[in-house]
Amino acid sequence: MAKKSARDDLIDRLRVSGLRKDVAKRVAGIAGNSRKPPKSVRGVLDSLKAVTAEIEDRATGGPGKRKAAAKKAAATRKRNAAKRSTAAKKGAKTRAKARS
Repeated sequence: MAKKSARDDLIDRLRVSGLRKDVAKRVAGIAGNSRKPPKSVRGVLDSLKAVTAEIEDRATGGPGKRKAAAKKAAATRKRNAAKRSTAAKKGAKTRAKARS
């Protein structure tokens, strides 16, 4: 029995992971032998990563919500720190006037 080529092996792995046959063949066909993959390969990889992230986000509802909540919390902490700093400066200025 002949060994499968790397392209055929990649197609099989993509098919098992749920990609349609035509898409799997196209993705396997554009892979090059150079060190840095061509722009077309990088584009396909980026779009697949984006789709994967979106599916994960929709399924769990977690990463996107947590990220938004973390940003909001960080902004609140920063705002509150600025308020405390302003109040401390005002108090120090008032105490300095009272001493002199």
